[in-house]
Amino acid sequence: MTTVRLEVWLRGPVYGIPALLMPVAHALAQAAEDARDAVAGLTRDELLARPGGAASVAFHLFHAAHALDRLMTYARGEALSDSQRAALAVERAAEFDADAAELLDQLDAAVERALRQLRCTPENSLLSDRSIGRQRFETTVLGLLFHAAEHTSRHVGQLITTALIVSAARG
Repeated sequence: MTTVRLEVWLRGPVYGIPALLMPVAHALAQAAEDARDAVAGLTRDELLARPGGAASVAFHLFHAAHALDRLMTYARGEALSDSQRAALAVERAAEFDADAAELLDQLDAAVERALRQLRCTPENSLLSDRSIGRQRFETTVLGLLFHAAEHTSRHVGQLITTALIVSAARG
C-alpha cells in the first residue's frame, strides 16, 4: 500500500504563522520538500549539468536559498550584508563547490529563517513600504513576502525539471 503525502497547504496551519501569511509559509515549506525529493539520487555531475545551456540544479538550489534570504532581509527593511553580497557573486559566477546535501541544507535553513520571520511579522505591517536593491525599487512587506514564496517555488520547479532531464539522460 502506497502512502500519499499531502501537499503542505492541505496539512493545515503552520504553527505561529499569521493567517494572512499562511500561503507564504505553505509555499516555502512545499518548495523545500519538493527540492529534497527532486535531488535525491542525483550524482555530482548531474547536480552541475547544464542541459542545453540551462541553469544547473545546483544553481537553482543555491539561488533559491540565497535569494530567499535577501528578499526576507529587504522585507525587514534592512540592507544586504557582506555575506549576502558574496553569495550573489557566487550565483553570478555559477561555480558551486557544494554537494547536494549541503545545498539542500542551505535551502532548508533559509526556509526556517523565513518561517521564523513570518511568525514575527505583524499583519498590520504588511502594507508598509519597502525598497529593494541599489535602485530602491518600491514595494511593500507583503509584496516582498509574496515574491519570496513565488520566486522560491519557481526556482524549485525549474530544478525539478532539470533534475528529471539529467537523470533521464543517465539511461
